[in-house]
Amino acid sequence: MTTIGFLGAGRMGTALVAALCRTGHTVHVWNRTAEKAQALAAFGARPERTPEAAVAAADIVMVNLLDYVASDALFQRPEVTEALKGRLLVQLTSGSPKTARDTGAWATVKGIDYLDGAIMATPDFIGGVETQILYSGARDRYERYEAVFAALGGKSAFVGEDFGVASALDGALLAQLWGTLFGTLQATTIARAEGIALDDYAASLKLFRPVIDGAEVDLLSRVRDGRDRGDEATLATIAAHNTAFQHLRHIVAERGLNPAITDAFDSYFAAAIANGHGNDDFAMLASYMVSQ
Repeated sequence: MTTIGFLGAGRMGTALVAALCRTGHTVHVWNRTAEKAQALAAFGARPERTPEAAVAAADIVMVNLLDYVASDALFQRPEVTEALKGRLLVQLTSGSPKTARDTGAWATVKGIDYLDGAIMATPDFIGGVETQILYSGARDRYERYEAVFAALGGKSAFVGEDFGVASALDGALLAQLWGTLFGTLQATTIARAEGIALDDYAASLKLFRPVIDGAEVDLLSRVRDGRDRGDEATLATIAAHNTAFQHLRHIVAERGLNPAITDAFDSYFAAAIANGHGNDDFAMLASYMVSQ
């Protein structure tokens, strides 16, 4: 079993500490609001009055605070920096790839081993066998403490030595999540405006799901391979997509719905068609995601 210093006792931090304690690890926990750290004693955690005390008692240190601004301010307190030297620091606070790389570079200079983590779950999933947490940075340190990381998520994985990779994957996967959720909101808004019961919509969605999944798989492979020109295997050209898409815009206009999402999508179709890509594959739109 490993002795862990844990900084942060919010909702996610509480779930992480509870999972570590359940699997027999010793956890010294600190939180700015002391009462929250004290509450974790119910799981077997050992509350500490200062962050440096939690760090000094541990083999590795995990952090889950509000943001990188808060965690960096904590790390750079001289007494905390000194306590972290020679230990593995595992950052489980969400941030951008750049902030992860900056923190990793700072840790390296200070003689601190560093892993940046991205939690691909809500607190209620922590400790689950199918829960994924991504880690990037010091590979040998990840491998040394792999059993600790497995206690937090059974599908935890090391994704690269570049400190920013875990955060970058987090951003990409969340983009997929939000795209799906916003699409669902748009769909349910149209269904309600047209008097369609949401249970009926859900039943139709289930039947349409194989088409959606197939289009996604095809798009991923085409973007990966650079096959963005229209060919005999193209499922639907940009022009064909656009024709159907304009019907969606008409519904939004007719019902007086918020056009923000459809206007954004329309700008991509319009730009591609204006540049002569109407007969190309939907994958061609990838190039319009990276240029103004």
